[in-house]
Amino acid sequence: MATSPLVIAHRGASGYHPEHTRAAYDSAIAMGADAIEPDLVISKDGVLIIRHENEISGTTDIAERPEFADRRTTKVVDGEELTGWFTEDFTWAELATLTCKERLPLLRPENAKQDGQFGILRFVDLLDIADQAGHDFTLVVEIKHPTYFAGLGYSFEGLILQDLFVAGWKQNDPRLIMESFEKSIIVRLKELGIGAQHFYILDHNHVAFDELVWSRSEGVPPISNEDEFSDAGLEAFSGRLDGVALATSMIFDGSAVELEHGRALVQKMHDLGLKVFVWTLRAENEFLPVHYKNLELPGSYGNWQDYFSHVWDLGIDGVFSDQPDLAVRMRP
Repeated sequence: MATSPLVIAHRGASGYHPEHTRAAYDSAIAMGADAIEPDLVISKDGVLIIRHENEISGTTDIAERPEFADRRTTKVVDGEELTGWFTEDFTWAELATLTCKERLPLLRPENAKQDGQFGILRFVDLLDIADQAGHDFTLVVEIKHPTYFAGLGYSFEGLILQDLFVAGWKQNDPRLIMESFEKSIIVRLKELGIGAQHFYILDHNHVAFDELVWSRSEGVPPISNEDEFSDAGLEAFSGRLDGVALATSMIFDGSAVELEHGRALVQKMHDLGLKVFVWTLRAENEFLPVHYKNLELPGSYGNWQDYFSHVWDLGIDGVFSDQPDLAVRMRP
């Protein structure tokens, strides 16, 4: 496994290709990324699929496929009502007929020109890609909606173990980092020895779905990510998890004053034995803090050089980036 700090290609080099495609992953490797980040969801027949969400109308051509029109439906996923097509309603053989498309076509029109060129990948496919990339290339695997899928009778733990065995990987392979917005799955994976490191993802104004389910069953108020990011919350993670993956804005809003504060927060987490990843570095104006935007279009690049450099200055252990080549360029 590469040494810190890591450049983690967010869904592959998704600033240049539709996310989670073979082209996005191959480009990330060629650009010098240390790791790639897949998101795992599950098919009807229990195959681990690489998609950002289980609702796939925004990233595949399924809405244009008349043979699947009758499977458009409305579901509640993690408390949110969604209408579309869901991976758990399709076998892998059916999903394998789909092609990928750009999720942000207005911001990334060059990516949209690649629509229809790539198929969906499985977790076993990505394990093979990582093997080809070299013995120290890392996967940062995000588990999506584990409580929701458990309610449907699926076990991420068992399916991950199965794919690792098929691919010839050890279950605690040092190249394997596990992460999720739900800490219960991460704690279970750590206790089972699945993965070498285990990270909990935190965001502003967010309450994890497993926390909501637990709080309702116990009749107590839920704990938010802000609560968990308090001194007491971070101390509770110490020794139980290997690190946290934070929305960058939780520790740095782009100002010079906030930079010093952010460094202190990162040091505090390091003192507790926690590594710190941040997400997501993107060069487009749309995604940059106001201090780094320019007057061009939202999809044009702003002053990404200073922003990326300042994020690295926080002393973090890794960054997720849609443009991993730029994150590599600015890494100290």
